Amino acid sequence: MSLAVVLSVLLILFLLNVPIAFALIVSTAVYFLFTDAFASTVLIQRLVGGVESVPLLAIVFFVAAGILMNYTGITSRMLRFAQVLTNRLPGSLAQVNVVLSTLMGGLSGSNVADAAMQSKILVPEMEKKGYSRAFATALTASTSLITPIIPPGIALIMYGYVGNVSIGSLFLAGVLPGIVLCLCFMVYVHFYAKKHKIETENKVKVTRKDFFFTFKDAILALLLPLVIIGGIRLGVFSATEAGAIAVFYALFLGLVIYREMRMRQLVHALVETVQTAASILIIIAAGSAFAWVLTLEQVPQKLTEFMVGYVTSPTMFFIIALIFLLIIGMFIEGNVSIVILTPLFMPMIQQYGIDPVHFGIFFIVCISIGTLTPPLGTIMYTTCSITGTKVEQFIKYSWPFLLILIMAALLLAFIPSISLWLPTVLQ
Repeated sequence: MSLAVVLSVLLILFLLNVPIAFALIVSTAVYFLFTDAFASTVLIQRLVGGVESVPLLAIVFFVAAGILMNYTGITSRMLRFAQVLTNRLPGSLAQVNVVLSTLMGGLSGSNVADAAMQSKILVPEMEKKGYSRAFATALTASTSLITPIIPPGIALIMYGYVGNVSIGSLFLAGVLPGIVLCLCFMVYVHFYAKKHKIETENKVKVTRKDFFFTFKDAILALLLPLVIIGGIRLGVFSATEAGAIAVFYALFLGLVIYREMRMRQLVHALVETVQTAASILIIIAAGSAFAWVLTLEQVPQKLTEFMVGYVTSPTMFFIIALIFLLIIGMFIEGNVSIVILTPLFMPMIQQYGIDPVHFGIFFIVCISIGTLTPPLGTIMYTTCSITGTKVEQFIKYSWPFLLILIMAALLLAFIPSISLWLPTVLQ
């Protein structure tokens, strides 16, 4: 009875558009009003305990590193390198959009930050080249979903922390799926540009000198994901220490090598880091408390029994999980989904013999798709507000990208080696 009341309160607060974290905290507090088994102070303990973890510091560090990238000149250098790589391709500026998301995914770790940055920089330039604003916005929003699965994606860290899965293995597992998504988007852009005759004219060939000049500028930033993954896999440092190294590395590039960061920019970056990290951590705290209530009421065990009783094969499980996560992603923010749903799925995937690293990449891609769809698509609203695109127009141009993402999720589900090959080879 108490659980039904809690879920009802949570649903009402969602419908009233109460911020997710506070909706979770209030609905969890209601649980304590309907049970005498625990003192109300336990709620505070669960909230604090949810973020009282050293691995979570990795999120703070990687958020800081990603924000610093935008203030140190790294982003502009990556943009120039992406332009050189895609110069001869049809739809070259749209191809830049895809490649830059992939490159920046290895640096920023945040899809919202990536989408916002590219909406400001690339969408106006794409309009000048003849792309419609709605298409450019939909492309920018869709390609930003590569970021969560490219190391050091914040979603990977959260899933690893909540599900007690190796973060180093998850980082490795995200590399190939990220590249697959990148290639899928590039193929679509190629045919779109050909069909609409945008940027299909012959272009001046990039000289070897131009390539090595831009590569030289970008190489120091490109080394960061390699250093992070290599260090974690070799046991030189943990994921949390890797985050601290990423911050130091970004500051070193901005202050010593590129010399483009000023003290005022550093202060702005730190303030932005505090705001972003706080919004993530309060969600984790609230989600942890709510997940504790669900565990106490044996919801994961009951759901596992139900699924195993009616769904006999891993194939059907993946299809049902895909549909469920697509629907959930439309209504619940991605970080909240990870915190709440990961403990529910863990017992299920054990019953079906599914590798938690393999499922984690599939899981993150699925819930990310919901950020492009109404009614609560965070990436959709972020990009539309920055570019001034109407949501109806965004939806019109986003459906091909949604199909690509869904097909990619199915590929990840049914071809485990895409996710597991690198972790297996580099163990």
